[in-house]
Amino acid sequence: MGKSESWITPFKKQCFVTLGVCLNMAAHGLVMGFAAILLPQLRLPGSLIPIDDSSGSWIAAILGFALVVGNFIVPTIMAKFGRRTANLASLVPMIIGWFLIIIANNITILLVARFLQGLAMGMSASLGPVLIGEYTSPKNRGAFLTVISLTIATGVLFVHSLGSYFSWQKTALIIAILVFIDLLIVIYSPESPSWLADQGKYDECRKVFKWLRGDEENDELEKMIDSSKIVREAKELSNVSQSFSKTVRSNLAYVNVTIRKKEFYKPIIIMIHIYTLGQWAGANILAAYTMDIFSHVIGDGTNISLMVITLDTQRIISNSIAVYVIKKVKRRTMLLATVSINLFAFLATACYTYFKSQNMLPFDHPAIGIALIHIHMLSIATGTVPLPFIIAGELFPLEYRSLAGGLSVLFLSSNLFITVKTVPVLFKTVGIHGAYVLYAGVVGYCLVVAMLLLPETKDRTLQEIEEDFRGKPLSPEELKSTQSLTSMRYLNTDRRCSSPVV
Repeated sequence: MGKSESWITPFKKQCFVTLGVCLNMAAHGLVMGFAAILLPQLRLPGSLIPIDDSSGSWIAAILGFALVVGNFIVPTIMAKFGRRTANLASLVPMIIGWFLIIIANNITILLVARFLQGLAMGMSASLGPVLIGEYTSPKNRGAFLTVISLTIATGVLFVHSLGSYFSWQKTALIIAILVFIDLLIVIYSPESPSWLADQGKYDECRKVFKWLRGDEENDELEKMIDSSKIVREAKELSNVSQSFSKTVRSNLAYVNVTIRKKEFYKPIIIMIHIYTLGQWAGANILAAYTMDIFSHVIGDGTNISLMVITLDTQRIISNSIAVYVIKKVKRRTMLLATVSINLFAFLATACYTYFKSQNMLPFDHPAIGIALIHIHMLSIATGTVPLPFIIAGELFPLEYRSLAGGLSVLFLSSNLFITVKTVPVLFKTVGIHGAYVLYAGVVGYCLVVAMLLLPETKDRTLQEIEEDFRGKPLSPEELKSTQSLTSMRYLNTDRRCSSPVV
């Protein structure tokens, strides 16, 4: 390596490729936070696009509906065309969406733009953790995955700050420029070495892996390539090029075997509950309805714009702390601690707002409500936002990562839509106290299920985590025998399969 390149360490290279992924994930914060500055401006007298509560909730919540579409699209692109190509593909509708917002003059164009942005978010939601998990070293993987939530938080602060000084059109223009910069970073990033190995491109895989990781992790590289070779040999022996009817029967047999494997269904069940927990914990509600929540909790007598920016700043600080803490604390411990704080914040805020509405408080001050909201944000920023992405990047076996990731993220999408769309209705019917009790019930249930099923994943290789679900590693001979059922070309190649669960 030349002197000009000697200072570019593998860690710095992993930072560069992770930046391309994380800036894409930051769009989640930018898009969700944009609703908090867009809707109040559209409600003003003389607005270019007048709205009511119903149309406003659709503008905020249509993202969740579009996320489902993105979830269905991205697994095929990831498996067939590569992770990097999927990352590029997700940026295109995001850029188009921002430019449509810039020129929007009616609600229809706004809804189309937000749908395209939700589509891009749905693609990146399952792609981001997978790509970072495959790009980075196990020792730094947790920290890199935590940066996802940090960039999302930074996106929320950035868009809220812009919205305090600029119109929503100018804000959209600035964000569109940032997304284009991210597109350039992704263009200059390499393909995932794991995907290259799956495709049999072993020389290119070795080249990219060593560029990303250096020469200290060759054991992981060779195990990955050896597993891929076993799979490809098994596929050749299984004579995939058979008649249509035999192919259909083989595909059905493959699906029947796959859905009964512990390493397939257990991670999906866990991530369904963790993604549901993450959405009902209130991150997107606070991002999209920040000003409304401050008004309900502390009233209109304070500088709410300043309170919003202060809250977003606290979120970034808490996320930054989480990047450090996640390297020291076990995943299960952190999940239990932060979600417990989240439940306390929900229930304490519910009690405070209820007694306040009934004039039953012996003492009241805006600082009480502000403190409760900040405690809520602390739990979100340190746990319920970063942990789902971290766990998703570590939990899924490589064979099923595209399929299982897409299936579980469906629950992220649907729960995002439900929670954001129903905020105005819940606040009007049962009040913020009733809504927060409901949120606490859902989060509490998901926490119990996660603690019962989730294994510890900190500092463990993806291979070890997969074998933990399966119960034991399989020999190459057993692997070849199981792999003879594999004939679905649109799925990732099977690396390490177990026998089906009876």
